[in-house]
Amino acid sequence: MIDTILTKITTHPKTIFLIDGFGALLTSFLLLGILRPFQEYFGMPMDILTILSLIALAFAIYSFCCYFFLIGNWKPFLFGISIANFLYCCLTLGLVYFFYPELTGLGVAYFLVEVMVVMGLVLLEWRLIKPGVV
Repeated sequence: MIDTILTKITTHPKTIFLIDGFGALLTSFLLLGILRPFQEYFGMPMDILTILSLIALAFAIYSFCCYFFLIGNWKPFLFGISIANFLYCCLTLGLVYFFYPELTGLGVAYFLVEVMVVMGLVLLEWRLIKPGVV
């Protein structure tokens, strides 16, 4: 399945920036629009949710700019956002560990699923960056 996705993306490699941008936008919306208003059901402090959503929004802006304005050598820019996504996952896992006593089961589940989805995207991005893929 991953090879099928890679094959489709390799014909239009900048599409990964669009996928990344919409994913980051969705993350930002979920953190600000769902988790923050219902913070008591998730347990993560509101200021942390705000910071995470602003980081995701910055990633979305970066990815959309890459999609719309990059011409040519896109791999270094994809490498940059893939490292940023990886570090976001590390930060999220660190925050889950640090705030674990305050988190609800729903909160832990949300953040673990988010990390799994983002790490799936990171692995896809790293496969696209590999020499010879595109």
